[in-house]
Amino acid sequence: MEYLQQGYFALFVIICLGYIIGNAKIKGISLDISAIIFVALVFGHYGVVMPSIIEKIGLILFVYTIGIQAGPGFFDSFKKQGRTLVVMATVVIISASILTYLAIVLFNIEVPVAIGLLTGALTSTPGLAAAIESTGSTGVSIGYGIAYPFGVIGVILFVRLYPKFTRINLKKAEEEYEKSSEESFPEISFKHFVVENDNVAGKTIGELRVRTMTQGVISRVKTKGEPQVPSSNTVLNQGDIIKAVGTEDALNKVELLIGSETKEEIPLKEGYEIQSILVSNANVMNKTIKEIYQWTATYNVTITRVRRSGIDITPTPNLRLQMGDKIKISCSKAHMQMVTKIFGGNSKKLSDTNFFPIAAGIVLGFFLGKFSLNFGHSFTFSLGLTGGVLTVAMILSRIGKTGPIIWSMSGGANQLLRTLGLMFFLAGVGTKAGAHIVSTFNEYGFTLFLVGGCLTLIPMILGAAVARWIFKVNVLSMLGALTGSMTSTPGLAAVDPMTETNAPSIAYATVYPVAMVLLIICVQILASFG
Repeated sequence: MEYLQQGYFALFVIICLGYIIGNAKIKGISLDISAIIFVALVFGHYGVVMPSIIEKIGLILFVYTIGIQAGPGFFDSFKKQGRTLVVMATVVIISASILTYLAIVLFNIEVPVAIGLLTGALTSTPGLAAAIESTGSTGVSIGYGIAYPFGVIGVILFVRLYPKFTRINLKKAEEEYEKSSEESFPEISFKHFVVENDNVAGKTIGELRVRTMTQGVISRVKTKGEPQVPSSNTVLNQGDIIKAVGTEDALNKVELLIGSETKEEIPLKEGYEIQSILVSNANVMNKTIKEIYQWTATYNVTITRVRRSGIDITPTPNLRLQMGDKIKISCSKAHMQMVTKIFGGNSKKLSDTNFFPIAAGIVLGFFLGKFSLNFGHSFTFSLGLTGGVLTVAMILSRIGKTGPIIWSMSGGANQLLRTLGLMFFLAGVGTKAGAHIVSTFNEYGFTLFLVGGCLTLIPMILGAAVARWIFKVNVLSMLGALTGSMTSTPGLAAVDPMTETNAPSIAYATVYPVAMVLLIICVQILASFG
C-alpha cells in the first residue's frame, strides 16, 4: 500500500494497531503499549521503515521523562530498607548479565542479539535504547522482540505463583508491613496540654524552641480564657492551654516540656480559619518552614501539617516544601487570600508545562553523554546519549529548582511525553529490526527463546532467594522489588491486587531507577566485547 511508504502515516497506523493488540487480554495478561514493537516488526519485515529522527526523538523524550520521574526515588532509595532492596536488584541485574555473557560464549550468539535478549528478558526499554546506541546493530531489537513476551509473562507468573509455592501467608505479611510503616511514618494527631512547668512559664514559644525540641507544632493557645493564634513571640503562662500537633512521640515530648494533658479543647479564634493550600508557587519551592515563617510573620500564619505523596509530615523548621505539597494552615480570614497567594493554591499551574527546562535538560544530557573515560587501551566508558540524558534528568529532578527554572514536571505532563516518546521509539526500532527478524530466527532457531526464558527466570529466583533467606525482606516488598529489578510495569500490576498495602509500589519505585542505571552500565560493558 503506497500510503504506508509515508513515514508519518505508517507511524500512526502502527501505533493504532499496537494499542488494539496491546489492550487485548488473555487470562488477564496483556502486552499493553509494548505491542507496538511487535506490530512494527511485522511492518518492517514487509519493507516499511521509519525516518531515523522519529526513533531518536522518541528515545530522548522517553529516557528524559523516566529520569525526571525516577530521580527523587533513586537518591532516596538508600534510606532504611532501600539499601537492601538495591542489593537485591544488583543480584538480579548482575546475574542476568553474567548469564548473557555465558550465552555469547557457549551458544556463539552475536553480541548485539544477546544484549537484546537481556533487555527483552528484563523488559527494559531504556536498556534496549542504550543497547541500540552502544552497538548500532538491529540485532538488539530482534533479540529484544524474541525475549520480551516471556519477559512479561514470566514475571507475572512468577510473582503470582511465588506465594503459593512457598506457602507464605500474605495477610500476615500485610500486618508486618503495616506495623513497620507506622514506625517509619507515624500518624499525626493532636492533644491539648496545660502549662504547668515552672521552667516554661513566662517564656516565648521561640525561646522554648518547641519545634526543634519536640518535633511538635503548637497550633493554638488559650490564655486567660481567650484563644490565640500563636507565633514565636507568644508568651506561655501558668494555666494556659495549648493545642499541639505531631506524632505520638512528639506529643509525649511536648507533655514533658509543657505539662499534663487536658480534655479541654481550644476553639478557633474569632476571625481565624483553617485551610488546606496546594503549594504551586515556585518562590516557596525548596524553602524551609523557618524561611517561610520569616516571610509570613506579619500574617500570623501557623503551618500545622504538610501532606506529601499521601503521607502527613510534621512541619519541622528545616523541612523544605516541594511543588504539589498540600499544607494545612491557620490564619486570619482577612489575610487568608494573601497567604494563599504566597503559597500558590493553583492546581492548574501544576499542570502547566514549560518546555525550556525540558530542552535545557536534554542539551545538558547530550554533553554529559559525550564525555568519556579511558581505562587503558582496551576499554573506554561513556554514558552515551541514553545514560547522559537519564543521569542529568535524575539529578535535575532531585535539585527541583534552580533560580526561576523548575526542573520537575507534573505527573500528567510527564506521562504524556513519556508515552509519546515510547511509542515513537518502539515504532522506529521495530521497523528497523523487522527486515532481519526472519533470517535471525532461521539461523538460531529456538535457542534464543530458551536463552531469553532463562534470563528472565534464573535472576528472579536468585533475587528472591537473597531477599528471603539473607535479608529477611517482607514478601510484599520483595515482590515489588523484583518487578522493579525486572523493570516490569505489568509485573507490578499483577502484584498490586494481591495486597491492600502500597508495599509493592514503594519497593518498585525504590528499585526501578537503580536497576535501569545498573542495566545500562552492564549493557555498555557487554557491548565492548563485540
